Amino acid sequence: MSATGGTTPSPTGSPGPLGRARTRYGENAVRVVLVAAALVSVATTVGIVVSLVPPTVEFFEAVSPVEFFTGTEWAPLFEPAAYGVLPLVGATLLITLIAVVVAIPLGLGAALYLSEYAHARTRGVFKPVLEVLAGVPTVVYGFFALRFVTPALQAYLPPGLQPDIFNALAAGLVMGVMIVPTVASLSEDAMAAVPGGLRDGAYALGSSTRLVAVRVVVPAALSGIVASFVLAVSRAIGETMIVAIASGNKPALSLNPLDAMQTMTGFIAQAGSGDLPTGSLDYKTIFAVGALLFLITLVMNVISARLVRRYREVYE
Repeated sequence: MSATGGTTPSPTGSPGPLGRARTRYGENAVRVVLVAAALVSVATTVGIVVSLVPPTVEFFEAVSPVEFFTGTEWAPLFEPAAYGVLPLVGATLLITLIAVVVAIPLGLGAALYLSEYAHARTRGVFKPVLEVLAGVPTVVYGFFALRFVTPALQAYLPPGLQPDIFNALAAGLVMGVMIVPTVASLSEDAMAAVPGGLRDGAYALGSSTRLVAVRVVVPAALSGIVASFVLAVSRAIGETMIVAIASGNKPALSLNPLDAMQTMTGFIAQAGSGDLPTGSLDYKTIFAVGALLFLITLVMNVISARLVRRYREVYE
């Protein structure tokens, strides 16, 4: 109470603790915008599921799921038709594996350099240049794989190891380069979030920069690093233009990366750009393969969330 017996105004201008707070229209507007943004992402996911499920169910009413998931021949657009999806899945996983083998060492090494070794000015130059790779259209990467990487492999590999004009190796190598910025940028952000006190304590004990980076920073930022790996793998699995241009359109169940192959996304791009009658069984194969691709990506995201929660480090 004030000397005159009135209520002392609060610093925010409200009448006091028992008074009615002033309505904050700006906060309410921001809350509405953020909720709308969250609902858009949820609605998009629901819309994808709704668009995939009915044609997929109709497809499996005509084709046995056992044949689809265990068959080794994929020829839905020919006579006699074959609906074994394993060649598409195998090609997708093989090209993704090649991309991961390229991207994870390069991306993690770049992140360690930018986070622990590079000066601030060097980091300010290198990181934007590295992230420019993420903005290059994937069709450019596809033609780069077809017109540069494949001829280089044909020129430098021994005669018995000559790749086809369309091959999984060139597509995987270039796809690995494409996802390097994803691994490097997200991993570097996770490492930069590690408290400086951990580094200072390790240096005070006489540790070298290498030991601090490997034994302190990487374990502390492991959840973010794992998340960057899973995100990069998810992007590699869902990539379309590179594999459509460089790996070919030949469904083949093979472990030889020098052969031409067709991935799930490559088939979707090929069939979706053709003249398939809407509602036909051939048309529904697009949705069946798309649903499988969506399921694989969903499982990877669930695994990623579990790994992030398991290895998350919380600091005060």
